[in-house]
Amino acid sequence: MSTDFEEMFELAPVSLWLEDYSALHTLFDRWRAAGITDLRRYLIEDKTRVAECSRQLKVVSVNRRTLELFKARDLQHLVANLDSVFRDAMLQAHIEELVSLWEGRLGFSSQTVNYSLAGERLEILVKGTVLPGHHAQWGRVLVAIENITERTRAEHRLADSERHARGLFQDSPVSLWVEDFSAIKRLMNDVRARGIEDFRTVTTVHPEFVQRCMEEIRVIDVNRRTLEMFRAPDKATLLQSLDQIFRDEMQPAFTEQLIDLWNGKLFQQREVVNYGLDGERIHVMLQFSVLPGSEESWELVQVALLDITARKKAEAYLEYLGKHDVLTQLRNRAFFEDELNRLERKGPHPVTVVALDLNGLKATNDQSGHAAGDALLRRAGEVLGKLADKPTCAARIGGDEFVLLLPGADARAGQQMMERVRSLVELNNQFYPGAPLSLAMGCATSKEGERLEATVGRADDRMFADKREFYASGENDRRTTQSANLD
Repeated sequence: MSTDFEEMFELAPVSLWLEDYSALHTLFDRWRAAGITDLRRYLIEDKTRVAECSRQLKVVSVNRRTLELFKARDLQHLVANLDSVFRDAMLQAHIEELVSLWEGRLGFSSQTVNYSLAGERLEILVKGTVLPGHHAQWGRVLVAIENITERTRAEHRLADSERHARGLFQDSPVSLWVEDFSAIKRLMNDVRARGIEDFRTVTTVHPEFVQRCMEEIRVIDVNRRTLEMFRAPDKATLLQSLDQIFRDEMQPAFTEQLIDLWNGKLFQQREVVNYGLDGERIHVMLQFSVLPGSEESWELVQVALLDITARKKAEAYLEYLGKHDVLTQLRNRAFFEDELNRLERKGPHPVTVVALDLNGLKATNDQSGHAAGDALLRRAGEVLGKLADKPTCAARIGGDEFVLLLPGADARAGQQMMERVRSLVELNNQFYPGAPLSLAMGCATSKEGERLEATVGRADDRMFADKREFYASGENDRRTTQSANLD
């Protein structure tokens, strides 16, 4: 080697090996003469042939970096222990290097594993070239080895991190969406460029702008929970059906989301309503966040949707229980009192009150049991529930006591309501065997300056008069054999 070449060779920052492959060239000639055409298959069939090839390679020289990398004292120390350097995972890469030379290429490259003489695993990038002047017999081959152990480890750590993150994304119990809002960002920038400052007014005056923004959302990915939550068989079906998922109540919520973004709020939470592909209404807690690094472009945002439908149903049921009687499904006494106070303050006036009481409940309970009595109460609820069209309110205010509130109705409307009750009671009795349904009723209409409590009292008085008349007339004889006590 010339002095300049020797100096460059010795001081090179990568491991360099100068080797003699002429014996390998001779071996290949013998195999070709023996009829071998597919070297790769020939070597794989018998791995001892790979070792035979390796024995044909002669190390002429290595540079300083090679000794440092492989923890060798000198060339002799390294060559004497090559079986410790080239082993295990290197076999397949070595086969490909040999095939490259067999097929007439004067160079090869591969990524493989070597080991230092201290036993350290080295991830390496190998590049070999037959030097000019030696193409015929491969007498000199320069092999460069780059240590990429740290880079490979970093890549493995990154891959592990990406797999971990992907696992967290896919297996999250919450619906996760990764979306691109960059087109929306550009639309908003255009609005700002026109000197507009009141964005809320823009969304009010131009609802089509909100719709345009919704159409510009690009969904990049969703996780498995999203498909389950929205009853989608696969991601393609989901993405083709977004107009079925985000509709109706979603637009006002999306408008507020846009206004928050306009004002620089890149992390948001709000309750919204979506729909499954089966049409089921889904209440969700939406958490929106622009991901780090996308604050200027909004190219990556994450939307997390927590299904709170069960919670909302429970809240609605609790609210229902707070205002309704469970047995009859009518309003309860608490709601009745609140409604009475509201009508007292706000009207409309006059207010007509129809007080009702179930006849014969005690006798039915005594003779047939409380289940039969509850059945009568439920039937009363069915009748009165059919009459409770807004603004009329039907309520159960005691064990067998009911009331109808008719806002803005005069005495004539009250009499008509009682006729409707009697008609529905008669119809109800045609469909149920056993004890017939019977209701005592009294009606009163509020007077100017009169408290509604007094109106209710007058309606009660008339109801009790009707009840006494019911028992005095003996109408209950066909209903019960008990004494005619007032229930």
